[in-house]
Amino acid sequence: MHFTKMEGCGNDYVYVDGSREIIDTAKKPDIVRRLSDRHFGIGGDGVIFINPVPDGSADFEMEMYNADGSRGEMCGNGIRCVAKFVYDYKLTDKKDLTIVSYGKPKYITLTVENDKVTMVRVNMGAPILTPAEIPVKLPEESAMASDNVVSYPMTVQGTDYTATCVSMGNPHAVVFLPDDVDLSTYDLEKIGPDFEHHAYFPNRINTEFVHIDDRQNVHMRVWERGTGETLACGTGCCATAVACILNGLTDDKITIHVLGGDIICEWDRTENVVYMTGPATTVFEGDIEI
Repeated sequence: MHFTKMEGCGNDYVYVDGSREIIDTAKKPDIVRRLSDRHFGIGGDGVIFINPVPDGSADFEMEMYNADGSRGEMCGNGIRCVAKFVYDYKLTDKKDLTIVSYGKPKYITLTVENDKVTMVRVNMGAPILTPAEIPVKLPEESAMASDNVVSYPMTVQGTDYTATCVSMGNPHAVVFLPDDVDLSTYDLEKIGPDFEHHAYFPNRINTEFVHIDDRQNVHMRVWERGTGETLACGTGCCATAVACILNGLTDDKITIHVLGGDIICEWDRTENVVYMTGPATTVFEGDIEI
């Protein structure tokens, strides 16, 4: 099987052209686990298959899997790399694309220099804020009937937190850490799994741990369900921006500094659309026996 390794701010996946490599869907989870292994495989946060869309309702489909073989609904860094892949490898000459993931279309604009994509801006659509649609399952009927989940109290490993929950096609819980907590040394390996599998989150959850720098800048680390800590999460950055704004902590357009780089997110509240802009990079390509 031919593959291409790509990354967006260090959030790395193995990319496969689904029009060339025809793989039984039932076999994909096992193949994904083997390819994602950083010791015995290629290594990555998961595998993304780039598929044609026969009915023409979108330009391409992104079929995304986490490193544990579970299917993911959406990946912001991944979809930027898909856009770069299809343009750089001449599957399209369009600079405005529609790419569908898990049945949901995303609208993308490419920045091209020297015939290669350098930056990708994604219209990520409207944030989903209602509890049942995120989904979250809260103990109080009044909380479940609310329009959003903002600064909701929860206890993890005996410590009290507040979480603001947002879906950007996949579920996120954004946790703001106090100024006296050092985000760079915060033990995500210890705390992340208990957030991911908390009873409030029936489909598990991606968790963003955030420190506010100023009205235009925040630092964020992320624990992704099915993968663990990653260097970046595009949908997590979008969810972080929405959570910051809902809590009155930042302006509507911010730069989110993640371990792998910087991603710019803007929530246009008039249109109720979140825009994400960031890089996409090809690392290497090759062939592997599957």
